Amino acid sequence: MTERTAPSSPADPAAPSDRTVLLRGGEVHSPADPFATAMVVERGHVAWVGSEGAADAFATGVDEVLDLEGALVTPAFTDAHVHTTSTGLALTGLDLSAARTLDEALALVRSHAAGRPAGEVLLGGGWDASRWPEQRHPSRAELDAAAGGRPLYLPRIDVHSAVVSTALLDLVPGITGLTGYHPDEPLTAAAHHAVRAAAHGAISPAQRVDAQRAALAHAASLGIGTVHECAGPEISDEEDLVGLLRLAADTPGPRVFGYWAEQVGNAKDAQRIRELGAIGAAGDLFVDGSLGSHTACLHQPYADAPHTGTAHLDAAAVAAHVAACTEQGLQAGFHAIGDAAISAVVDGVRAAAEKVGLARVRAARHRVEHAEMMTPETIAAFAELGLTASVQPVFDALWGGDEGMYAQRLGVERARTLNPYAALLKAGVPLAFGSDSPVTPLDPWGTVRAAAFHRTLDHRVSVRAGFTAHTRGGWRAVGRDDAGVLVPGAPADYAIWRTGDLVVQAPDDRVARWSTDPRSGTPGLPDLAPGVPLPVCLRTVVSGETVYVRPNA
Repeated sequence: MTERTAPSSPADPAAPSDRTVLLRGGEVHSPADPFATAMVVERGHVAWVGSEGAADAFATGVDEVLDLEGALVTPAFTDAHVHTTSTGLALTGLDLSAARTLDEALALVRSHAAGRPAGEVLLGGGWDASRWPEQRHPSRAELDAAAGGRPLYLPRIDVHSAVVSTALLDLVPGITGLTGYHPDEPLTAAAHHAVRAAAHGAISPAQRVDAQRAALAHAASLGIGTVHECAGPEISDEEDLVGLLRLAADTPGPRVFGYWAEQVGNAKDAQRIRELGAIGAAGDLFVDGSLGSHTACLHQPYADAPHTGTAHLDAAAVAAHVAACTEQGLQAGFHAIGDAAISAVVDGVRAAAEKVGLARVRAARHRVEHAEMMTPETIAAFAELGLTASVQPVFDALWGGDEGMYAQRLGVERARTLNPYAALLKAGVPLAFGSDSPVTPLDPWGTVRAAAFHRTLDHRVSVRAGFTAHTRGGWRAVGRDDAGVLVPGAPADYAIWRTGDLVVQAPDDRVARWSTDPRSGTPGLPDLAPGVPLPVCLRTVVSGETVYVRPNA
């Protein structure tokens, strides 16, 4: 890409977001003009999209002309579920997600411990024993040896359980008496929360800020313009959320919408959450846990364990929270994965609607994170109640299929019902895509690919639908219908990509054939078929301000 910048008047040193920019000579993904090759950005908003010929009229009246040289311009992605500090710590710390065996994981722990200052608590994560040939987690004795006797905290990839060293246990008085403690198994529930608090409490303020900067910079490099931070008292702390929101406001980069996962009972509770800077009492307000940790709450027992998981909130608690949030004009939301947990959410939201009115509940756009074990009945209820499903398609890519972790936990038939994106869309349920990073990595095009090539054929959606869920869907989830799309008046949040030919991919070949017909006016998107290289981000812009430029682009 090449750019030409008009000289600025010394009396009017325009900030980047105030500059008028003409982008031309590429492909602009916009419903305003499916054949657009140019776009004008003014005062942080899209001012015009159109053809190359019409762009000539703007060329002499702008501050900057950017020659796209054939590149693709799209709305910037929104990641609707992120844990920013943990993501940054994973980027800068010990990441076991690539470990192929238990021995390899322990070797990574040893190497990491050798390179860290003495006395520092060791932090890592991302391990998944279901993918290792040993089919077991590391023992405490193995961790003690690998960490050299130092405190070590290693949450499982789903972050709902953790293995730790003895030295970390010693930092938590009374740990053996807490729910979820077991001498030979990963810690869950209160025991897990206690060791996590001890480990994270050892992080210095400087380490925390460095981690947040690293995560936001990485997001920007991937064309992500907005993240939804899913914070809460069982995940991080208030200082972490407030600091992150302050950093995002003061530093060029992705914008951050914060959620604080704490139950609301009255106006005072709602006001306190607003004072933190959060836009909702939502995100990871846990109704249950996760399938990988056997803590997702099910109607029927696990296939590989003689129980039904863990319920943290019942329908009555859900109803009270939703009613209070609705009355206070605050968005509510829950973490719910198992079918019993989702049933509790549906029953609770319906009870709240009976109390405060269905129209008010629908207007609040309450949300459910993950929503994996859906049934036709709960899908219909989501549509009825106006619930947004904030989902993570890469979960299926990692754990779906007849041989994957879902099938191990639930059996093949139940596993095939998980993450039914096509049915959700058909019912009219709003979808917002995210990563749950660091559970799965920030990877927006990979996320869209996972939804379009779902391991269960009936659950696949078109690339266009997946792209919309990962751009406009995230904005709609926070109550904004005017963003996440490149049309005049929308915020100028966009990314520029180097990619191959643009195509239309849909599960139904008849739809794909018609959509590629010029008469349909359907703008194309990159080919996301498995094995095809994903687009490369060249530039990310938020509110008209460039927050990332690829080196040597």
